[in-house]
Amino acid sequence: MYDVEIIGTGSYVPENRVTNDDLSKIVDTSDEWIRTRTGIKERRISLTETTADLAVAAARRALDDAGVAAEELDLIIVATVTPDYFFPSTACFVQNSLGASRAACFDISAACTGFIFGLSIASQFIRTGMYQKALIIGAEALSKITDWEDRGTCVLFADGAGAAVIKRGNQGIISEVIGSDGSKGECLECPALPLKNVFIEAEEAKPPHAKMNGREVFKFAVNILPECILKILENTPYTLEDINHIIPHQANLRIIDSAAKKLQVDQAKFYVNLPSYGNTSSASIPIALDEMAKGKLIHKEDLLVLVGFGGGLTYGAMLIKWTIGGK
Repeated sequence: MYDVEIIGTGSYVPENRVTNDDLSKIVDTSDEWIRTRTGIKERRISLTETTADLAVAAARRALDDAGVAAEELDLIIVATVTPDYFFPSTACFVQNSLGASRAACFDISAACTGFIFGLSIASQFIRTGMYQKALIIGAEALSKITDWEDRGTCVLFADGAGAAVIKRGNQGIISEVIGSDGSKGECLECPALPLKNVFIEAEEAKPPHAKMNGREVFKFAVNILPECILKILENTPYTLEDINHIIPHQANLRIIDSAAKKLQVDQAKFYVNLPSYGNTSSASIPIALDEMAKGKLIHKEDLLVLVGFGGGLTYGAMLIKWTIGGK
């Protein structure tokens, strides 16, 4: 079995900033109401760019950062719940735009845990020797499925993309866990097309919107995040004290604070960019990872934990040793 490491990251968000005050003009809310309940101050909402456009922009930056040509890629995985088409996959659009003609391409749907699922899947292909280099992207245009009349959800969601390039090399990805609890699926969902054909009568379908039982999702998240973090440390020589940075899914500041308290870990270990970007689902963790990398906040040999939860309900975590740069 081969070792796998991250060799480059990239991210992209639309230029259009939407502040809490902007939202207060279209729905019954306020800056104070949003900030105190979520920690979000603003988010990026696309005016012209599709999910594929966001994914390609992040991918190009990740490839540049890794010093890898698109033609070298063996695999492209895009994690998204807001594809532009049922088919072809968003990954195929990315492949064509990049000119990555050798790469096998497919999308996965694991909501906000999608990037971790994608990293886990891609790493298995590399560990077994089937592939050498892979591109994993989390990309979302959540504004397409947001109910802009529902103040409980429209203040949360945003658009963006993040990406990482991994390859066979040093031991970067040390430990991982992914999981699902389908019994809680209705807590966070977005309907697709209803059953409708010439052989049955069906009501006119309403546009699909994301729906969330915030209370249940919160309860799930504050328990599963600490569980996942402790789980990936099992059977490793590392403890919580050894971890330099924890990069959680950016959903709600209160969830992150609660997880830190449960673990009795300094909140400063948790990287947070939620106030600037809101909840970008599968893009949130790779955007945060890239922001940290570009900001020189991560150093070679640092131990990182990526951890998330999302619709499904899904959850996952990954323990990573950073192999980029010098010390």
